[in-house]
Amino acid sequence: MTILYTKETLEENPTLLEPWERDVFTRFSEKLSDKKAPFPCIPATQGFALNQLRYGFLRDIRTEESAQNLKELLSRYTTISRSTGKYASLIIFAETPEEVVEEYEIEDYYHWFWNTLNTLAREDEKEWPTHIPKDANDSAWEFCFHGERYFMYCATPAHQRRQSRSFPCVMMAITPRWVLETFNNASKQQSQRVQEAIRKRLAAYDSIGPHQDLNVYGTENNYEWKQYFLTDDETSPTKCPFEYLWKEKHVK
Repeated sequence: MTILYTKETLEENPTLLEPWERDVFTRFSEKLSDKKAPFPCIPATQGFALNQLRYGFLRDIRTEESAQNLKELLSRYTTISRSTGKYASLIIFAETPEEVVEEYEIEDYYHWFWNTLNTLAREDEKEWPTHIPKDANDSAWEFCFHGERYFMYCATPAHQRRQSRSFPCVMMAITPRWVLETFNNASKQQSQRVQEAIRKRLAAYDSIGPHQDLNVYGTENNYEWKQYFLTDDETSPTKCPFEYLWKEKHVK
């Protein structure tokens, strides 16, 4: 369960995967390559088409093993991400059995997501980068692991109106900050065109307007943690679930 795969490997060797793994990868491929209803994140679709994404699978989200799987996968990915291309991102599929899909609501997945990030932080073998604030309410804060800065994205089966955050199993897209910086440092005109195209796609893709928490990293009123796991409505959390547990270990 701690193997990083390429798209080509999974397409050419389907027997490497368990049935649920094959199913969710197929669903992901369809989602990212759909021409009639294009996925909003253009860099993600490019990364998929160019085979620059990497894929990993986690055990049942109700088990402690799932967080350990993610720790091993992300540790490994951190060492190879810069060699995978400018649209690099790690796609994680977490086993979400049917009984979980029937029982869990948005809030249950929200707690799983933040508990998993807390576990990663507690077990990180490298120090938190000194130039990144320790307070999640600082606009410059972002999740870090193994010395690398990451933007975290989570999609769940419980999301319905935000199809951009909906998937048959729990799915995470973990994107290194350097990827986003490369995109943002492109020509201003090109960057604006892509951002406008993403917003247009998002409006067509979801049956609800863009969430109020979506913002730009580094701006005064931006909070990265709020964007990692968006609600399926307009509500916004007021306290970061990661902040307090992380402070127990790092802030004296």
